[in-house]
Amino acid sequence: MSEVHGPIDFVLLEFTGDQPLDETAAALLSLVDLGVVALYDLVAIRKEAGGTFSGVALDELGGQFAAFEGARSGMLGDEDLAEAAEAMEPGTVAALIVYENVWAIPFVDAARRAGGQMIATARIPAQNLIDALDALESA
Repeated sequence: MSEVHGPIDFVLLEFTGDQPLDETAAALLSLVDLGVVALYDLVAIRKEAGGTFSGVALDELGGQFAAFEGARSGMLGDEDLAEAAEAMEPGTVAALIVYENVWAIPFVDAARRAGGQMIATARIPAQNLIDALDALESA
């Protein structure tokens, strides 16, 4: 039997302007420290006004992002970074994060022992939930 893992996700967070990222870095560090997520990759990308992109040292993001220096599992390649940069607006910096939802491991393990297998998965945007709840509340 293979090792049990929680769902593995990625998120691309785009930042504009000169907003401090201290709180963002601290929140991610807290999730890792609490064992809620396991961080596999964290890379920073800068997209210039002309559309070119390059990697950025994590300590340039500010906050505690430097604590994640070296968080590279090998899952992300140059094509992934190029795809991430394609999604970005010119003149922005982004953090591409790959993480495991460690909190889900006991549930996944129990489901597997019961013969369950995941046959579909999708993310529902938070705005969809907000819109549905607003509609329900006004009905």
